[in-house]
Amino acid sequence: MSAGRATVAVALVAAASAALLAGCGSSGGKTPIDAIPIRGHWLTIYVSVPRDGASQEAGQAVIDGATLELDQNHAHIGRYRIRLKVLDDSTPGSDVWNAAAAAAAAQTAVANPTTIGYIGDFNSGASAASIPILNRQGIPQVSPASSAVGLTSDGLGSSPGEPYAFYPTPLRTFVRVVPSDGVQAQAQVRLQRQLGCGSTYVLDDGEYDGEEASTAFTQVASAAHYPVVATQSYVPGEANYGAIGETVAQSGADCVLVAAIPERSAAPLTTAVAEADPHVHIFATSGLAEPSFTDHSLGGIPAKLDSRVLITAPGGDQSTRNPLRQAFVKAYTSRFGAPLPVAADGYEAMRLLLGAIRRATHSGREQVERVKVVQALHATRHHASALGTYSIRPDGDTSIDGYGVYRVVDGALRYWRWVTA
Repeated sequence: MSAGRATVAVALVAAASAALLAGCGSSGGKTPIDAIPIRGHWLTIYVSVPRDGASQEAGQAVIDGATLELDQNHAHIGRYRIRLKVLDDSTPGSDVWNAAAAAAAAQTAVANPTTIGYIGDFNSGASAASIPILNRQGIPQVSPASSAVGLTSDGLGSSPGEPYAFYPTPLRTFVRVVPSDGVQAQAQVRLQRQLGCGSTYVLDDGEYDGEEASTAFTQVASAAHYPVVATQSYVPGEANYGAIGETVAQSGADCVLVAAIPERSAAPLTTAVAEADPHVHIFATSGLAEPSFTDHSLGGIPAKLDSRVLITAPGGDQSTRNPLRQAFVKAYTSRFGAPLPVAADGYEAMRLLLGAIRRATHSGREQVERVKVVQALHATRHHASALGTYSIRPDGDTSIDGYGVYRVVDGALRYWRWVTA
């Protein structure tokens, strides 16, 4: 794990702490959460995603999925009415999430006494900024996409001090419906071996999400005795990535893994690598399972590369019959069009949260308390969903143990197969 990546993690926590201190003060140390009930009959759930930049389509898919599930519950549980409010963890004109924006979004939720849940963030770096702020107030947080190992665990792929630095109280308020980058790394290693890869060259964007995924892959590959030729961070915004392409081509690696989020440089980088070596197989992590990377008309990879790129993404195993998934796809498509993989994650994040609220209040008949909702989230066992049946582990991770593999066809993601870690 690089010193740079550890520095990024520390900086994100510092940014969140600064926002917290500015907004509501701090007593320092690990402090318990008071079980303060929410008064009245209105509850607020926030969704925090990037509304600008390369991830805005995926962010909107999360919003649409969450909205669909809330509407299917008629936006109420017993005596409680539930309103959904959308927050933006990016800034206008930026290409990706922003730590200050993510912290400010979390602070907005903290300032609202009716807040009962927070769906987000989309990117792991943004979650690293928001978790400490929400945790101190005991606000239940369900991420539909943040997969960095260190947000929940100190296992392979985490940074020093993670995940403990993110939780100023003993209560684990953060859970996620997607498997971690550790699971994704195991799936990638297995997939690459199955497809005949003898060694892999890893490229990441040097950002929190990309480096977390890159480190998880290299550490898992090492433990599995799978050769990683090299790991290299590229600089987003470069005019030309031809030199990196040539370096990869000369390395002898027959496969490449691109671990990044879809800032506008990932596609040119991938193109340069493919052009330098016409025979190299290209794999990408879930951060690139978005139209801004796959669709040439949106600045993504050229159509001629479609058949050479495979992307792992959560969203459930589509190779088996799942009535709940079929119902979701039918309802979502009718209202919003064909879903991106992350739409199902947004839908399930809301479904999981509403189920916890329902159990914590005995179907809305009892007083709602944030701590009880958090406890209900962690008590989730053998939960049937559009993503498959899963439980929530004590650290906040899902028990789902695989990733979907997607091909790129005419600029769009098409599900191919499921790979278990």
